[in-house]
Amino acid sequence: MKKTDAIQSFSRLGRFLQQFAANTFDAKASEESDTQLSALNRAHASSFEACIREEHIHNPWFTDEAVRLALSGIAKMLRAEVLEKWLKAYTWPDRQGKGLNIGLVLAGNIPLVGFHDLLCVLITGNRALVKTSGKDDRLIRRIAGILSDINPAVSNRICFIEDRLTACDAVIATGSNNSARYFEYYFRNMPHIIRKNRNSVAVLSGTETDEELELLGHDIFDYFGLGCRNVTKLYIPIDYELKNLLGVLDRFVGLAHHHKYANNVDYHRALYLMNQDQILDNGVLLLKEDRAIASPPGVVFYERYTEIEKVKKVLKSRAEEIQCCISLHPAVEGGLKPGDSQVPMPWDYADGIDTMNFLSRLA
Repeated sequence: MKKTDAIQSFSRLGRFLQQFAANTFDAKASEESDTQLSALNRAHASSFEACIREEHIHNPWFTDEAVRLALSGIAKMLRAEVLEKWLKAYTWPDRQGKGLNIGLVLAGNIPLVGFHDLLCVLITGNRALVKTSGKDDRLIRRIAGILSDINPAVSNRICFIEDRLTACDAVIATGSNNSARYFEYYFRNMPHIIRKNRNSVAVLSGTETDEELELLGHDIFDYFGLGCRNVTKLYIPIDYELKNLLGVLDRFVGLAHHHKYANNVDYHRALYLMNQDQILDNGVLLLKEDRAIASPPGVVFYERYTEIEKVKKVLKSRAEEIQCCISLHPAVEGGLKPGDSQVPMPWDYADGIDTMNFLSRLA
């Protein structure tokens, strides 16, 4: 796919998806500012809106709010100026309609988590053989259909696979640490990217404002904390008062009404109390001192520090466990601002592996 075609097609898809980011879809308002959307809306808007509203029936974690948050993030990623900035760093061979078969094994922990891989495969002129997760099977198929309507040349370059992936030239697979071992063996004889479990951390300085801590709450709670970019571990100064943080995070108390999330909190609260573990609890989140990085849903681990340089050494030594780091501490390099973890740009590659470079270099 030529860069100009890619930018035109995917930015149009982004404009369509942006309409659904809010709780109320208003076709008239969006079409007044973008007449190209009229035909797409007539063909897809009603059924896509219904799909969003029904998604929680198929996966209770995929609430209306979670799905729309994912769509908003994808729409921002697909803005024309963002795509132009991203793609100018790459060149790829002209496949002349004979792209390679790239197998995609998608995760299903948060809505549309595998969209970026599909985007990269299609832009580089290849054919995507997509093995979806049973937890996230409907939305990606809908979006593939809408994209095929925007650019019919794409329609024969997306194939959803029900059984095992075979006849692939390369594979990009995402899963748990256990499934990653299987992937590494099964796909050992072909070029591959295998992604394992990762989580994200936050390093606090103690000078964060309530507004910044509330934004950190989104890094913790968005998608119920199930994404690899969700913060599951806090590094805090030795004298940091966690009750202040919990007070700010009370603003997310509505999560306690979600039965699966609440069940996780209740279960781990009971488990920790039986084990006589010390926890802090505001009803919607449990804080537990623990050296581990990955915490269960509804729980965030923390460690106290006296020297920030020691924290930096820990982060470096455990880099393969960490997807991103949220921090405003001036000594922490590459820290994201609070609230930014769930809005990755296309160049924010999972596990730090440049997917576009991998695909562009395939013979």
